[in-house]
Parts: sequence; structure tokens; C-alpha cells
Amino acid sequence: MVEYLTETTLAIPMIQIILLMVLSTLTLLFGKLRLALLINYIFILNWAYFLNRDLLISMAPSSFKYISTLYFLFGILIVLIAAFSFLFQKEKE
Repeated sequence: MVEYLTETTLAIPMIQIILLMVLSTLTLLFGKLRLALLINYIFILNWAYFLNRDLLISMAPSSFKYISTLYFLFGILIVLIAAFSFLFQKEKE
């Protein structure tokens, strides 16, 4: 299992890393901690399941496709629940 992790190469475009850093920095400067967390989580989902999906599926067993799809749907559900809860939760001042 360790060999799988050490031999995997995931390429992330530099513009996306810069965009993540800029968005995270701006939201943290304005005191929006939850929004920064949500932005980081969305970027990680994007990198893992859209950008490098073919690479991950080709290196894994056939059951990985179904497990990966369920995990991705669960991740999207968490993002939606978090975004919905952020709308109705008051910030303490």
C-alpha cells in the first residue's frame, strides 16, 4: 500500500494553486474562516476527482471505481450541507 502512495504522480496546475492561495488568503483576511475551509475542500475534491480521475482509476482495481464514486458523492453532499449551514449560522462577534 505504501508503494502505491509513493509511486503516484498527481499534477496540479500552478494557476489553480495560486488561485487557491489567493482565495484562501483573502477569505482569511476578511475573517471568513468557514468560507476558507469550504474553498480548500472544493479545490481538493476538484484535484482528486476531476483533474486526476483517469490516473487514479487506471492504477486501482475495478472496485475502486464504485468506491471512488460513492466517496465523491459523499464529498459533494458534505460541501452542500456545509454551505447550507453557513447560510443560517450567525457569526459570534
